[in-house]
Amino acid sequence: MRRVVVTGMGIISPLGNDVETFWKNLIAGKSGVKKLNGEEFANIKTQIAAYIEDFQVESYLEPKEAKRYDLYIQYAYAAALQALNEAEVDLNTINKERVGVFIGSGVGGIHTLLDNHEIFQNRGPNRVSPFLVPTMISNMAAGFITIKTGFKGPSYAPVSACATGNQAIGEAYLNIAHGYSDAILAGGSEAVVHPLTIAGFSRMRALSTRNDEPEKASRPFDKNRDGFVVGEGAGVLFLEEYEHAKNRGANILAEIIGYGCTTDAHHITAPDYRGAARAMQLAIAMAGVTPDKVDYINAHATGTPTGDVSETKAIKEVFSEHAYRLKISSTKSMTGHMFGAAGAAEAIATIKSLQDQIIPPTINLDEPDPECDLDYVPQRAIEANIEIALSNAFGFGGHNAVIALKRF
Repeated sequence: MRRVVVTGMGIISPLGNDVETFWKNLIAGKSGVKKLNGEEFANIKTQIAAYIEDFQVESYLEPKEAKRYDLYIQYAYAAALQALNEAEVDLNTINKERVGVFIGSGVGGIHTLLDNHEIFQNRGPNRVSPFLVPTMISNMAAGFITIKTGFKGPSYAPVSACATGNQAIGEAYLNIAHGYSDAILAGGSEAVVHPLTIAGFSRMRALSTRNDEPEKASRPFDKNRDGFVVGEGAGVLFLEEYEHAKNRGANILAEIIGYGCTTDAHHITAPDYRGAARAMQLAIAMAGVTPDKVDYINAHATGTPTGDVSETKAIKEVFSEHAYRLKISSTKSMTGHMFGAAGAAEAIATIKSLQDQIIPPTINLDEPDPECDLDYVPQRAIEANIEIALSNAFGFGGHNAVIALKRF
């Protein structure tokens, strides 16, 4: 297989709308969780989310054009442009027939759907937007980006819940490695901070209700965790075949060396640790290394009572005694759960860890769960020697996707 490297990254997140700000806030241990404002949230048990406040779409799109497209599409396009800019891609000279776009979303354009449902109910069918269907469907972030860039290679929009971003990156990696493309924009995007989605997750009893202390609500691996916090945003990576990147003089940020993708076939929401373990094992095997060579895991860890224990059990299954020497952290303690964008955002964080040799912390880990007894880098970032890292993403429906990354 051909080697695949990362040459550009872009992010819209609760911790900042560019990679530099995002990373600075991560290693500072800053929380992006805030109180939800507005009467529409008043009767929902959960009153907090990691939402984006300062996104300036006019920096990427004309305001008139932006209004036609759902927020998740806007986020994805902004992150994609950042990635292309960092990679210094010349759209006039690159062979666009050999460049693809693999960007998914777990939910898609829910704001567009629900806004138009309200219009339909109150003002009738003739007032429904003609852009409803094209901008609510989950493939349109990928479609819109191909239209804007002119990339005519393969495009793909995985919908695998919280594993979406990692699956997009992993499948893009395989596509390039097997020679079908030379470069692909890959990642995920999500804009789900809406009263209906918050209410739905709340009714599942999946969300934290620590409403009086928003910044302390997301607490993976902590004994007193009470659920995850809804987040939003987009993460996009520009992946290239190594020689392609080298020949155009690109700055290489990291190398992707493995990918594991499995399914639990178990339950619609509850995890089976064996599926996660097998995904990690497959990623490590594809990387051609032994488990003891892995230095760091950016964990999926959302802060749910069952999920964090399951992931800990999976790590022990894969790494045996080395599990206790590994460094593990959950950046969701700061970003909340960005759903379809989570894997891509966390891949970016993992690449920054490899570059800077710094591991971001798991904040709010005040009293570890006795069943979660590994080194989760509590409270403060640390310096560490990291050559190989995994980024885990596990989703509702039993979807598991793991990326193996190497320092370049």
